[in-house]
Amino acid sequence: MSKEITARSEDYSQWYNDLVLKGGLADYSAVKGCMVIKPYGFALWEGMRDVLDKKFKDTGHQNAYFPLFIPKSFLSKEEDHIEGFAKECAVVTHHRLMKNPNGKGVVVDPTAKLEEELIVRPTSETIIWNTYKDWIQSYRDLPLLINQWANVVRWEMRTRLFLRTAEFLWQEGHTAHATAEEAIAETEQMLEVYADFAENYMAMPVVRGVKSPAERFAGAIDTYCIEALMQDGKALQAGTSHFLGQNFAKAFDVQFSNKENKLEYVWATSWGVSTRLIGALVMAHSDDDGLVLPPRIAPLQVVIVPIYKGDDQKAKIDAKVHEIMADLKKAGIRVKYDDNDNARPGWKFAEYEMKGVPVRIALGARDLENNVAEVARRDAKTKESLPLDGLAARIGTLLEDIQQQMYNKALAYRDEHITPADTMEEFERLLEEKGGFIYAHWDGTTDTEEKIKERTKATIRCIPLNNKQEAGTCILTGKPSTQRVLFARAY
Repeated sequence: MSKEITARSEDYSQWYNDLVLKGGLADYSAVKGCMVIKPYGFALWEGMRDVLDKKFKDTGHQNAYFPLFIPKSFLSKEEDHIEGFAKECAVVTHHRLMKNPNGKGVVVDPTAKLEEELIVRPTSETIIWNTYKDWIQSYRDLPLLINQWANVVRWEMRTRLFLRTAEFLWQEGHTAHATAEEAIAETEQMLEVYADFAENYMAMPVVRGVKSPAERFAGAIDTYCIEALMQDGKALQAGTSHFLGQNFAKAFDVQFSNKENKLEYVWATSWGVSTRLIGALVMAHSDDDGLVLPPRIAPLQVVIVPIYKGDDQKAKIDAKVHEIMADLKKAGIRVKYDDNDNARPGWKFAEYEMKGVPVRIALGARDLENNVAEVARRDAKTKESLPLDGLAARIGTLLEDIQQQMYNKALAYRDEHITPADTMEEFERLLEEKGGFIYAHWDGTTDTEEKIKERTKATIRCIPLNNKQEAGTCILTGKPSTQRVLFARAY
């Protein structure tokens, strides 16, 4: 199967597409720009969703659901917001079809034009803040901590499975607070929730930071982000958390009576991650033989493959495997026994290697006699014989070791690819020869940021939190600078 995968060194983009398709994560759709998430890919998303959902609820948030359709007038109320999304909006203009009077098929009924066009949700700030106006009257109604799991549509022209599609799945948190300090604390808390998930579940190290003004979310005062580095040296924004100030509260007249019975506008945040995380996971860890998935969110953590001749051997192996599976499930390990006799063991080995299952156990008649099993780990491609006695405990320890080693490997790569540059020439050379994050001085202006982007295709990924302050000069203009920022080419 690995022969069907393009090597990373040959064509990284095609390698990624091969893994998504052949690994059974997603498929192309009849709708241009959209994708079909296959069961294995959706199981991966469900694993991510379940962990994040618990983290949200542990921090006091509740789930709700708001309409898919947003009146066009709502998007006109916050000018910066609509400017950021106007070119990506899908618009519903009619509400009915009719038989084609001139032939077969159906056409739009010209008499069914909507009085006001509806926008298919690109993000939900406007519809949610229009609703919050009715929900918030007093300081006693605050904070309001709401999350929504939903799909959104952003009409992308150049699409790529998971990374950029016209429709994708995500969660979006929208919270309201009595003070700016509370809202900023919420924004920072949710950024840390995302960073913790990325590092401790996805085994993907991230840089925590804030976006430059040019890269902020439309309508935000500040955008906090986590930035990850892929194996081709490009960055990927893995999650964002926005401090919205009072912009949306003022646009939708959301006020509350404070403890002194005076009216104030509430303070807002929004934050989200999407199925783009699956693309990040693929590119951060996988190899030329297929997917490599971290155990904590892998849909399958262990697969057991029997090797036998004849029904008698299979019956004995089956009996032992059921004991092993019971122990593994009791330990909370997700396990599958693949005793399908339509495929040979070698084919199964290649199949589960392609799918990135962290641990494979092979059990044959001779293994049974010796009271051992062959255990292979996907990340390091190593095999060892382990005693059947106490196997579940050993597998649990092995899964934790795989999780940690995957993180360590990604962290070492990331740290090796954060490189300072002091001149524009050095900056451009590093981008071409090494890639990764370039840590360089910038004069703080949007004009300079745009010129660097036009010249190199690199953008400011973030200004790291707790960034070191140091005197320097901008790599492009030579103007004074007080800190370096992280540049990279990005997805």
